[in-house]
Amino acid sequence: MFRLNLKIAWRNLWKNKGYTLINAGGLAIGLASCMLLLLYVSYEWTYDKQFSNYDKTYIVFNNSTTPNEVFTWKWTPRVLAREIREKIPGVAHVSRSSFPEEKLISYGRKNIKKNVVFADTEFLKILDYKIVKGNADKVLQDVNTIILTESTARSLFGNEDPINKMVKLENLEALKVEAIVKDVPLNSSIQFDYLLPWALLERRDVGIRNSDWGNNFCLTLVQLQDNELFGQVSVQMKGVFKRNEQGTNADAFLHPLSKWHLYSNFENGVSVGGKISQIRIFFILAFCVLLIACVNFMNLSTARSEKRAKEVGVRKAIGSSRSSLIGQFMLESILLSLIGMVVAFMLMEICLPYFNGLLNINLIVNYSDWKFWSVLIGLTLFTGLLAGSYPAFYLSSFEPVEVLKGLPVAGNSSLLVRKVLVVFQFVFAACLIICTAVIYQQLNYIKNKPIGYNKAGLIEIQIQGNLKDESRLVLLKDRLLKTGAVSSLTYFSMGLNETGNSTFGIGWQGKAPNYSVLFNYRSAGYDFIKTIGTSMVAGRAFSAQFNDSLSLVLNEAAVKAIGLKQPLGAVVRVWDKQLTVIGVIKDFVMESPYQKAAPMIMYHRMTEVSKVIVRLNQAQNVSTSVHAIDEVMKELNPEFPVDRKFVDEEFGQKFKDEQLLGTLSNWFGGFAVFISCLGLLGLALFMAEQRKKEISIRKVLGASTMNVLTLLNRDFIKLVAIANLIAFPLGYIIVNKWLSAYEFRVAISILPFAIAIGLSLLIAVLTVSLQSFKVARSNPIDALKYE
Repeated sequence: MFRLNLKIAWRNLWKNKGYTLINAGGLAIGLASCMLLLLYVSYEWTYDKQFSNYDKTYIVFNNSTTPNEVFTWKWTPRVLAREIREKIPGVAHVSRSSFPEEKLISYGRKNIKKNVVFADTEFLKILDYKIVKGNADKVLQDVNTIILTESTARSLFGNEDPINKMVKLENLEALKVEAIVKDVPLNSSIQFDYLLPWALLERRDVGIRNSDWGNNFCLTLVQLQDNELFGQVSVQMKGVFKRNEQGTNADAFLHPLSKWHLYSNFENGVSVGGKISQIRIFFILAFCVLLIACVNFMNLSTARSEKRAKEVGVRKAIGSSRSSLIGQFMLESILLSLIGMVVAFMLMEICLPYFNGLLNINLIVNYSDWKFWSVLIGLTLFTGLLAGSYPAFYLSSFEPVEVLKGLPVAGNSSLLVRKVLVVFQFVFAACLIICTAVIYQQLNYIKNKPIGYNKAGLIEIQIQGNLKDESRLVLLKDRLLKTGAVSSLTYFSMGLNETGNSTFGIGWQGKAPNYSVLFNYRSAGYDFIKTIGTSMVAGRAFSAQFNDSLSLVLNEAAVKAIGLKQPLGAVVRVWDKQLTVIGVIKDFVMESPYQKAAPMIMYHRMTEVSKVIVRLNQAQNVSTSVHAIDEVMKELNPEFPVDRKFVDEEFGQKFKDEQLLGTLSNWFGGFAVFISCLGLLGLALFMAEQRKKEISIRKVLGASTMNVLTLLNRDFIKLVAIANLIAFPLGYIIVNKWLSAYEFRVAISILPFAIAIGLSLLIAVLTVSLQSFKVARSNPIDALKYE
């Protein structure tokens, strides 16, 4: 029986090639979109879950409580790991490590800048990266050793065996290669190209070696013996700062490694989500696009009810039961779903490279993974059963006497269902159009919002090698200005777009004992104001004409936080030094462009600067100026590659998540609209089939083609208008919720809603008119000749 039903199903699909093509195409687009989005969701969901005991591994976070709010960060003291290891029971392993930073590594004449992490010996016991070569028991123990990833080893050594070979760190430290590990997966929060022992970091930096509980700069990983001990360990962790540092306002807590990426946002010490919100959106979007494809299939299937009615009548008349007919139609649906999946495979393979390039990731279809095939088969069956359910039950319900007599088979209830399905499709499509429009409005609003300085034409150059000597920096400035490529130059302790370097250790006269404010602190060179293109609100900036070793410049937010009515001349204590305020600089964006500028203090210490910031000469060609800068850098610092970045390009990276959300909403929203059009076409086919005699009579009585087109389009315009009325409040709620996460946000205007209704009506009219025009131009004799 199954074989017979399969043969009948295949013959029906082959006989109606146009119908099969439209249906299979709609299902293919829906399935391909769903699978691509699910691949991405799976990729993000498996972040930091590549390790054997990831479920027992935690990051130590730091909550610093002030009267105003609780600040949360992942930076912890150097001494915390030893305290946990020695005094908190239930911990299997604990490790401290630095955060990734680029440092030069060289072998022979090969010099490359790669991300390095300094780590304890237990780092690789907690995060058990696969060691390809070397002794896993001895790694990170000897000070002058290094562990390379496979790709870094290839870059340096080619086909040579790197084990026991010597490399140089920043042309200073000679290090022996003791192991090679697999490349770090892209969906891992800790990214590095090589590992160095923590002992080497302490040897290189006296400040780190002597740091205590007041210095937060490293990442602390904790792995428990068993998760049943989590509550006990958490209690001990909460008071670890107060037990070791008198008067501290900090508390430590454990945050699961597996939630580090997805739940990275904290408000007042409590996790409030993060990337997980975007993942939920894409997960819902995946199944909504697939659901629209299924609805489209239902509409197209029931639109052919007139043509299938006699087949049902004949089969029932010769003894077929309703259950066997349902099985027949469900088999056709599953067969179409399988065809759609084959086409979806081809679409996925075509789109995957573009998708990976868009997201800057490396998604692959793992055909050897049983989980992939389980999801694939499950999704195919789910799609086939869902899409075929309504048509199967509807078509199998026809009475043989009625259909064989030629009586109408479609009642008002079935027509109502099809209209509801079309409305549902366009509600979803209109919501996507509204959301996409608001996302782009928000993105453009933030991008065009003044940031307090002129980022165009600014280049940051990393200070490295012999340029760390102040006399060499003076020479560099002189040489660059003489080239004419640079109009001004200054120095800064961090990049203009980088975060970090913040402290509570700021005091002033009249400060309340319990009042704490988190200040950013930076060291700036001369000509800072001129170079970055900002302005002073009051006073002056650092200048070579004065001795500014004990001078301080505040931003407007810092003046407000301190409460200074007359800031110039005020004395502010910065850690153990008393500094005098000489100027107030205008607030400018350094961290998130979505938030207000944080309080910031700037002092002048050339020993702390790490960046050269240059303003390109506008009168010269950019490429010519950049080439001139590179030539000077190579001449003055030949042992190090030039490490420069355009500030505006780095600033653009801050909008990566929003751009991604907008682009994906745009693409998959477009797919949803296209599939919705197929559903509308299905209903138009059905309506035209039902009303062909009425249209023919109207034409005989003198109705023009335009009259008929207006008649047929009017009902569909009503459906789309109803869909938009439902979509407007839903879209408003969604975008308002999304915008609430931003301190600076665009006002919700009428424009996105106008775009949604205009675009959906235009698409509906064009789609329906394709079929309506064919019916309106048909010969009325063909429909009335048997009447």
